[in-house]
Amino acid sequence: MQSTSVALIGAGPIGIEMAVSLKRAGVDYVHFEAKQIGSTIAWWAPQTRFFSSPERIAVAGVPFSTPTQDKGTREDYLNYLRNVVEQFDLPICTDHRVDDAKRLDDGSFELSVSHRGGRSRWKADKVILAIGDMHEPKMLGIPGEDLPHVSHYFEEPHSYFRQKVLIVGGRNSAVEAAIRCQRVGADVAISYRGGVFTKKIKYWLRPELLALIDAGKIVYHKRTIPIEITPNEVVLAPVDESGERRGETFSVAADRVVLMTGYRQDPTLFEQLGVELEGERLVPRVDEETMQSSVPGVYICGTAVAGTQASGVEVYIETSHVHTRRIIRDITGDESADADLETPVYALPES
Repeated sequence: MQSTSVALIGAGPIGIEMAVSLKRAGVDYVHFEAKQIGSTIAWWAPQTRFFSSPERIAVAGVPFSTPTQDKGTREDYLNYLRNVVEQFDLPICTDHRVDDAKRLDDGSFELSVSHRGGRSRWKADKVILAIGDMHEPKMLGIPGEDLPHVSHYFEEPHSYFRQKVLIVGGRNSAVEAAIRCQRVGADVAISYRGGVFTKKIKYWLRPELLALIDAGKIVYHKRTIPIEITPNEVVLAPVDESGERRGETFSVAADRVVLMTGYRQDPTLFEQLGVELEGERLVPRVDEETMQSSVPGVYICGTAVAGTQASGVEVYIETSHVHTRRIIRDITGDESADADLETPVYALPES
């Protein structure tokens, strides 16, 4: 069994920032990532633009800017993260999945890590979980959800050309998918259980969607939910403001179905380590001053602290930078690590 002082799990933006902080502080650590760095961002559709301004999502003090001085795209940011990893020469073990973790009697932790069919075991004094909050789609549990023309991810927009596409959902991802599908020549309809699209949608998307609906270029089935998907149609049921079904069902023709109904956090590592989880969202309990969980020696940072953000995002990249500084201060005992440890409050959180 190999050993380390700190095992850091997850290599999204905050995980990478945490790695830089550990390296700068001279802490012995090993960094595991189940897929590739920034893997959640990597499954965004090509050229998806951040809601956040570049300076808010820059990590480790490395400026992030774009050639157009605009908000960064998926591609811009993945390139930026690669450059940060290169700049600090971070030793990240990608494609290494921590699939079992437990606390030992002496207060340390044992991790079982799989990689390309092999397996290794590690002992760590402390564990930092920067695993994010969107590991898998929220399944609707309806017939036909597993058909090959149905996806919970928005793919390359070109693939929807001249297709009848039904988008299900009413938040940023669904709105952007509907607009981009229409622009590439798809016949687009959108089903949303709500009546009015929230003003929390990216400010440049909401008016465009409403204009396309008003012009009849996107068909809007408001206050509806899908109850069955067939190879050629989706059966929709009307719902009232409380979400209860009312009225007669009807069918909408669809060559492709995109279920943008949100994603959930996988709480397995929390549960294995014994972290207390609270409420329906399974929010891990943490000490806000240190980011240590209910289990001594287990720290949580980034959007992972939010559990499953079911009813709207509350924890962002830009509000999570402080987590890394709190953890470093607690692990190293260096009170001068950073004097400003307040969580930033934005009038309009952007992510």
